[in-house]
Amino acid sequence: MKFLKNILFSPNKILLILFIITFLFNAAIAQDKKNELKQEKNKIEKEIEYTNNLLSETKKSKKTSLNQLIILNNKISYREKLIAAINSEINILNNKIDANNSNIKKLTNELKSLKKEYAKMIYFIFKNKSSYDRLMFVFSSKDFNQAYKRLKYFQQYSAYRKTQVELIKKTQDEINVKTKELENQKAKKLTLLKTREKEKVLLIKEKNEKNNTIKKLKNKEKELLRTLRAKEKESNKLKKAIKAIIAEEIRLAAKKAKETKTKTTSTIISLTPEESRLSNTFSENKGNLPWPSEKGIISSTFGEHRHPVLKRVKTKNNGINILTNKGANARAIYNGTVISVKSITNTNTAVIIRHGEYFSVYSNLDNVFVKRGDKVTTKQEIGLIYTSPSDFKTELHFEIWRGKILLNPAYWIVKK
Repeated sequence: MKFLKNILFSPNKILLILFIITFLFNAAIAQDKKNELKQEKNKIEKEIEYTNNLLSETKKSKKTSLNQLIILNNKISYREKLIAAINSEINILNNKIDANNSNIKKLTNELKSLKKEYAKMIYFIFKNKSSYDRLMFVFSSKDFNQAYKRLKYFQQYSAYRKTQVELIKKTQDEINVKTKELENQKAKKLTLLKTREKEKVLLIKEKNEKNNTIKKLKNKEKELLRTLRAKEKESNKLKKAIKAIIAEEIRLAAKKAKETKTKTTSTIISLTPEESRLSNTFSENKGNLPWPSEKGIISSTFGEHRHPVLKRVKTKNNGINILTNKGANARAIYNGTVISVKSITNTNTAVIIRHGEYFSVYSNLDNVFVKRGDKVTTKQEIGLIYTSPSDFKTELHFEIWRGKILLNPAYWIVKK
């Protein structure tokens, strides 16, 4: 009886059950992480392909341009992210391989234990193979209760023997399955390692191309400086125009509110109830507003920056610049009303859209599809982005204001 009890309540089985539960839980988390990484990898690969296309467009110009350097920097950044994603995938696979090795080891030990227990049972049966011996064991009981227990013992023993055979087979099958999984995991890891090495080679090549581009651009510092000064002049003209337009819109809103005796909760600009609702929903969508172009890469971020080649020169950006493909259109980031269509130069038109107390600005447009007073909706195309014939650059300048306060667009928009 003690022997049977030890078999039925084997500590190894309890540990195995706990291990399997923990393994399944960790496997579910790892699968979620694996799916996230796969999506992230696909996204990065698409971005790399897109930057390759932009670079090909830019290289149509025989001159080495700052535009090429910006695209290369983005491409290198995406390549590094891709390698990091591959490393994460390899780490997940390593954890799976370790877990599988551990699982196989535990199952193998369990199989040995099961076989050992089964061998004991076979030996016990061999020693007590005679039906006469079993009957004598039952009939030699002190009383009926003991005889019943001894009879039940033989019945349970026989049933458990069958169960033990099934367990041995099931454990062996599970070991075979886990071994096959392990082989597949090792094959996937080998493929990922090869892919990572290939991406590292491409990264080195791109970094070399970047360094060569910087060297060529440094030989054109005077030309770069002249171009920069011309752009700063145009940028200052744009900044002045935007400030004036927004200030006038705020003044007109205040005048209208005074005439109509409209109450407003905003301390920035007088709003009608409808404008107030629009302003609130715009604010609630912070971080989830769509990009002002369907595709593209950030070529200049918000704030003050050192020039990538002219190290002693600093530039200041009131918004962000987005490099995109030729023929791309700018689009409204949210519902609103066009309050201005302003020509800054012959090839640079700016559109300003009001969203309650917020304003979005889209400049460097060549052809505009809207006019002042038009109501626009989220993602509505508002104008064609200008493509420079000299360096084949298609770049949108984008800003967000809250009243007269400049905001960093990076906190408000997301690529979708």
